[in-house]
Amino acid sequence: MDVFARISHREGIAFSWDELTGALGDSVTVLPIVVSVAALTELSLARLLLGFAVFQIVWGIHYGLPISVEPMKALAALVIAGSLAPSELAVAGMLAGVVLLAVGATGTLARVERHVDRPVIRGVQLAVGLVLLRTGIELSLGGPILALVAIAVVLGSLALGHRRLSTLAVLGVGVAIAVWETGFSAPHLPALTVAIPDPSGLSTDAVGATIGQLAMTVGNAAVATSLLLSDYFDSDVSPDELATSMGAMNLLAIPFGAMPMCHGSGGVAGKYAFGARTAGANLLLGVLYALAAILAVGVIAAFPVSMLGVVLGVIAIELARSGLETEDLALTVAVGLIGVLVNVGAAFIVGIAAAQVRNRIQ
Repeated sequence: MDVFARISHREGIAFSWDELTGALGDSVTVLPIVVSVAALTELSLARLLLGFAVFQIVWGIHYGLPISVEPMKALAALVIAGSLAPSELAVAGMLAGVVLLAVGATGTLARVERHVDRPVIRGVQLAVGLVLLRTGIELSLGGPILALVAIAVVLGSLALGHRRLSTLAVLGVGVAIAVWETGFSAPHLPALTVAIPDPSGLSTDAVGATIGQLAMTVGNAAVATSLLLSDYFDSDVSPDELATSMGAMNLLAIPFGAMPMCHGSGGVAGKYAFGARTAGANLLLGVLYALAAILAVGVIAAFPVSMLGVVLGVIAIELARSGLETEDLALTVAVGLIGVLVNVGAAFIVGIAAAQVRNRIQ
């Protein structure tokens, strides 16, 4: 009954061309990261996509809004870079899920957020961007000709005024090349087995990565998303409510082979910018992800890795650029560099300490 009450007080669900284009606006950063994780690790692309498919639909219906479901970018960047093993990724996602569920359920997120200065969060974003950029360059150098093709596609998209679609355009070209080489595989639905994350994944790297991810999640996926939903749709979704849903989502999804997921202001902005105004965009995108999970399993093995490197480079530049939009450039850059040279968890802790010292001196 609560679900239907929510929908009746909001825009509800509509299906239109605007809702479809809005759905694609949310997939701009999701698909490149998911494809990269699947291509560079043993994680199943089909399972990753099914995770996003299910929760696009679940949260669209639950909130009655075109809300986003995105990868946890700090964790994704580290597993793509090889700094986290897949078992550590799963454990870090579960740890983040437990913390978010507890913090959201007790209504303490707003109090926690007040103690984390925005330049520190921006520094973590910068660190994630730099980690992805380094990985993207390394991958691109492995196949310079196809990397140049991907760069040309990106530049062409920019020249045509489609900056946000540039990564999807590269993915489209890469898929075409992979299909040309291997052909289409038969439709396949993966077995939905449950696997508890391996305890060996509970490492200092996993804990540090979790801390860094929570820094981004508090600022971007909870607080900023709540504000954006209020601005765009006059909603009353609180940061604590978003934290609770993110925690539950990860605790439910990761044992089925999904990757750590969160909400995000960037995905909401992407949906809105491309026309989405109702939860219909979530339902459409969920169906598209599910179809891709069933049909795209064989293509990923032949996807040109060097082209993925260019995609990661574009995403990295966007993340780093947003990270540099800060009122304390020195602190943000320092946190970013520590995140690259040490790890994002250490960078977050050092950043908080430095911010507290700065605030007392001023």
